[in-house]
Amino acid sequence: MQSKRLFDRIDSIRFTGITKRYGNSFAVKDLDLEIKGGELLILIGPSGSGKTTTLRMINRMIEQDSGNVTINGLDTKDVDPVRLRRNIGYVIQNIGLFPHMTIGENIGLVPKLEGWEKKQQLERIKTLLNFVSLPPEMFMDRYPGQLSGGQQQRVGLARAMAMDPPLFLMDEPFGALDPILRKQLQKEFLKIKDEINRTIVFVTHDIEEALVLGDRIAIMNQAELVQVGPPEELIFNPANDLVADIVDTQRKFKHMDTLRVKDLMSPFENKYVLEGNTEVCDAVDEMTKREIENAFVFEGEKLLGEVTMVDLMKCKSKSQKLIDIARPIKTFQPKDSVAFALSELKNSGEYLAVVMNSGEPVGILVSDEVLLKLI
Repeated sequence: MQSKRLFDRIDSIRFTGITKRYGNSFAVKDLDLEIKGGELLILIGPSGSGKTTTLRMINRMIEQDSGNVTINGLDTKDVDPVRLRRNIGYVIQNIGLFPHMTIGENIGLVPKLEGWEKKQQLERIKTLLNFVSLPPEMFMDRYPGQLSGGQQQRVGLARAMAMDPPLFLMDEPFGALDPILRKQLQKEFLKIKDEINRTIVFVTHDIEEALVLGDRIAIMNQAELVQVGPPEELIFNPANDLVADIVDTQRKFKHMDTLRVKDLMSPFENKYVLEGNTEVCDAVDEMTKREIENAFVFEGEKLLGEVTMVDLMKCKSKSQKLIDIARPIKTFQPKDSVAFALSELKNSGEYLAVVMNSGEPVGILVSDEVLLKLI
């Protein structure tokens, strides 16, 4: 038997005069902020600015000293915190999966606590695993320690979606992942965001991530809200020098014409290499073991293309060879200009390329990482 929802949808979340102190220091000071229903609001700012504290006051994992947090006009202080949290999806950087429970048990924990029948729990678990591109027949009975970091992050998202909450809180969910994997999961998350159509509050320290994902961005500093608005507003009309420093895009391109791909590429690592005759099932296990979700497929010394973990999960035949499913990938030379490379990637809708020198892979170019290095 399922308990009645607190909210079927989110119309608004309001912070009114919110203050939180630790000793004599403010964690959040006099915060007034409205989060609109259906939007993805990014909270960003320097370390200690109050963004995570703000996020965690929504589900009462941190209690404010003064002021009110309301959801659809309901003051969260008037709601049992356990019931409140069961109506909110929560995803964190370190995921927090229970290591001695299977993936299915982790995802189905809250539905079980809510009294769902076993058949209903199982159906929900399978639906969610398929939704995050983890086939249930392969992953439901595995344990967290048998999954890669990217796969665990997907399970964390599936678990947060178990009760189909109208609100998600996400605290640097991709912060601990390597650049290639982080970019891959950001792309997938954008698709999921459009499909689930929920209100999302998202903490990050990465301005590129904020600009890509956020409908609006709230910049915090020294416990106070400095400015909130859509990305273009913050870029073109920054409220002060701090905001200008955080979102200033002009500096990113200052010396781009003189830089070469070799100056900003990451070293090529053999862990990303799979042979073309590798079968899909073996590739999944190998990529899980190596903690990667993108791989470059070679036939001898010839680069055939790339595959992603999502590609492999969608294959109907697990005995299929990578040579048959590898997708073409952009390649550049070390002496190519960065401006040219980024333009090519943008025009093709890609974010990842291999740098080749005399037919040998020598580097990897990730567009967002290049932009961050140029700041």
